[in-house]
Amino acid sequence: MQRTDLRNIAIIAHVDHGKTTLVDAMLKQSRIFRENQQVAERVMDSNAIERERGITIMAKNTAVEYNGVRINIVDTPGHADFGGEVERVLNMVDGVLLLVDAVEGPMPQTKFVLRKALEQGHRAIVVVNKVDRPSARPNYAVNETFDLFIDLGATEEQAEFPIVYASGMAGTAGHDPHAMQDSLIPLFETILQYVPAPDVDVNGPPQLLVTATMYDDYKGKIIIGRLNSGTIRKGQAVAHIPAGKDPKSAKVVQVFTHYGMDRVEVEEITAGDIVAMTGINDAGIGDTIADKDNPVALPPIKVEEPTVQMTFGVNTSPFSGREGKLVTSRKIRERLYGETERDVALKVEDTDNADTFRVSGRGELHLAILIENMRREGYEFQVSKAEVIYKEIDGARHEPYELVEIEVDSDYQGSVVELMGLRRGTMRDMSVSDSGSVQFVYHVPTRGLLGFRQQLLTATRGTGIMNSLFAGYQPYAGDVQTRQFGSLIAWEQGVTSSYGLSSAQERGQLFVGSGVDVYEGMIIGQHIRDEDLEVNACKKKQLTNMRSSGADDALRLDVPRNMSLDDCIEYLADDELLEVTPLHFRLRKRILNTDERRRDRKWAKNR
Repeated sequence: MQRTDLRNIAIIAHVDHGKTTLVDAMLKQSRIFRENQQVAERVMDSNAIERERGITIMAKNTAVEYNGVRINIVDTPGHADFGGEVERVLNMVDGVLLLVDAVEGPMPQTKFVLRKALEQGHRAIVVVNKVDRPSARPNYAVNETFDLFIDLGATEEQAEFPIVYASGMAGTAGHDPHAMQDSLIPLFETILQYVPAPDVDVNGPPQLLVTATMYDDYKGKIIIGRLNSGTIRKGQAVAHIPAGKDPKSAKVVQVFTHYGMDRVEVEEITAGDIVAMTGINDAGIGDTIADKDNPVALPPIKVEEPTVQMTFGVNTSPFSGREGKLVTSRKIRERLYGETERDVALKVEDTDNADTFRVSGRGELHLAILIENMRREGYEFQVSKAEVIYKEIDGARHEPYELVEIEVDSDYQGSVVELMGLRRGTMRDMSVSDSGSVQFVYHVPTRGLLGFRQQLLTATRGTGIMNSLFAGYQPYAGDVQTRQFGSLIAWEQGVTSSYGLSSAQERGQLFVGSGVDVYEGMIIGQHIRDEDLEVNACKKKQLTNMRSSGADDALRLDVPRNMSLDDCIEYLADDELLEVTPLHFRLRKRILNTDERRRDRKWAKNR
């Protein structure tokens, strides 16, 4: 039977095209909130890091009602590094809203998420968002989107997509960009008309694929998924089938459906709905919840393999244990393996060293968010430089490549061509927009993009825009030059002084100011040459009874460069580590002792 009282949709788009803002407007116009209720912008971005960065990191469920029909909505991330979140939720829905910016048109991540949706057989409603912007060009966005459907091999039915023009910020929509209504009614009507109702077997045995998990301090683990068939009641005995393993008995304690921002407890759920359940604390993503008398597993969730890896290990610096509460290898290991239960695109492996773990993800940002979450939870650890994951194909070494779109002012196009040339990038396309900016499309090894974003911003005075998309594995491209400068390294442990730093800043750019605790081997700045340089940043001026003109003049230090987590990860070289604590990020050399480091460098050079 078809459940005509229900629709399940996912909102997919490139980063910053307005998915979460549109969901805000849908929630408000569905009277989810009270008239006088104070509601924050991007209410779906509940995570503190999501609010700070202005991006969606985790897919989230909500639901609204329109004309007696409940519409389950899944808000998905738009950044390529979190593509695993999109892949795992598409099996819960029957259709998608594809958001396209009316100014930019389809972008790299638009291609990725649309390809995944078409492979699942979903029909898409194209929403041209931000049509109220002065530079909007909706016809261009629609034409480019149609070309993208054809390039991705959409069927005739999929290519005949309905179009809705909208402004998520203003909460308006319409079928003509020049005749917009003051509400999102055209969007709601289009969803009811074009998104198919769930076609389910209500009387069959219950089957649910676990698509997401979360933890509640009072309820324990909460599993989320779509009930494909049958019904599940509160307190019902079921079979829990872990992926690739034998079934075992379990019991459902509580059952919830989604309404607005809340989970509402119910006595029974029916097939076709996106639901949440408690009581099965050892269930993971990809497991099946089935009938206890007829346990049949559903196909597990498959996502693309990670392309970048880092090592996470116990902090071995002289300052270890000063600031973090969770510092042992056991605690770090538990946290990393626990993350794999929530994030299907993340992989964690033990290494030969019991204090070090290899963590693989979709990109630097994917791993940086994990590092930031652990730091805020009180963990203290150290991480290595991000490295690509190679594959052996037909006896030859292959590496991941990415398709990169870069937009810069025409004044800086020479800098972009030079930087991408050093990184083995191959130009695929170049165009000039109406505003005069230049858009490049490059095919470049992922190795060449590690640490590239900061150099692009520096070369373009902060105006460069870069987006990338994984483009498969290609033969090894050869050596790639990434970092051009060495590091300024503290000579001894102590507290930095203005006198010591004043001579150090003549040799490069400082990362620390005066009065900062440092240790031998800690990186305090970037050298102006390509080799490392040890400096005595703790040196104090010798006091004498002689005075000279200008001796009392205060030493003036340049403002040190404030290194964010992303900056630190991009800066790292092969022989460097990043010490992460709840309070500080400290760059350091793997070998802290100056003499040992010089011997190791000399030995490597002779070898």
